[in-house]
Amino acid sequence: MQLRLDQLSAHLQKTGSTLKPIYTLYGDEALLSQEAADTIRAAARAAGYTERQVHTVSGAHFDWSSLLGSASEMSLFGDRQLIEIRIPSGKPGKDGSQALQQYCEAAQGNDGLVTLITLPRLDKTQQSSAWFTALDGCGLTLRCDPIERQALPLWIAQRLAAQGQQVESGEAGQRTLAFFADRVEGNLLAAHQEIIKLGLLHPPGTLTIEQIEDAVVDVARFNVFKLSESVLSGQIDRTLRMIDGLQAEGEAAVLVHWALADDILGLHRARQALDAGKPLPMVLREQRVWGPRERLYERILPRTKAATLTRLVTSASTVDGIVKGLRHPQWPQDPWEALRRLAQQLAEVAQA
Repeated sequence: MQLRLDQLSAHLQKTGSTLKPIYTLYGDEALLSQEAADTIRAAARAAGYTERQVHTVSGAHFDWSSLLGSASEMSLFGDRQLIEIRIPSGKPGKDGSQALQQYCEAAQGNDGLVTLITLPRLDKTQQSSAWFTALDGCGLTLRCDPIERQALPLWIAQRLAAQGQQVESGEAGQRTLAFFADRVEGNLLAAHQEIIKLGLLHPPGTLTIEQIEDAVVDVARFNVFKLSESVLSGQIDRTLRMIDGLQAEGEAAVLVHWALADDILGLHRARQALDAGKPLPMVLREQRVWGPRERLYERILPRTKAATLTRLVTSASTVDGIVKGLRHPQWPQDPWEALRRLAQQLAEVAQA
């Protein structure tokens, strides 16, 4: 059964010593996964699960029989025990799939055993697999995804409140939280560390923008996939800041160009298909556009003319040459300046 991360503490308080047989954590956000795992471990210790085993599945040669043996032995002879299973690849393989399903059967009704399983981000196929379905049916699964930019100010405010601090009320406080979020976007562990630092530097109470500006280091991290969402949302300032961050982090200019060009060509092909009479849902399926990008394409395409997108394709082709060392009289010679102009052109179209 799926459970939101913010519901975990309440669930554990409610269940007390009667914990679920299996808790499965999956997702890319290491900080949230670590905190959830620590919360579950603490609840298990409080409930009397004092023994602990850790199994890390590394490669195809993992001995699944030893894991199954641990579960069956506990039900007969052992003290209450917490078993942790870590699968860094997210792919247990054929043998592992069968073993995990058997493990779920053995864990049900075994009061002497609680299992904590940690996994990376899983795609839809993995989440629909027999082994993951068995884990979900046997216990609780919790998704540990990164905090999106629009949700980050609230997350920061909640973390500050937990240590007795808050920003100023009203618009000034919102600007302070937005400043904080800009400095730590994409780096939740660093955000957590900056919040802890504020708790050490200042007593409980209201923090001013000046105090936060003086204390919070710019530790934002970006990737080209987030860049795509930002530029298609028409967020020009954020897009340019992300490109600055990618350049500072040593990202390859050719990869940033690929991300921008991929969206430009995708929009252009989709517009051509719409003009040919195909319905929008069919066009998006054919272009393999889904998730957040699907909603953005749905907003941009109906109000953008093919000629506008053709001009963007021409710009993308020009910047491709600049990134590869060619020059163009009407474009900056520096590849990153050319990428900024291309990104701004696309963001302006998305914003229109």
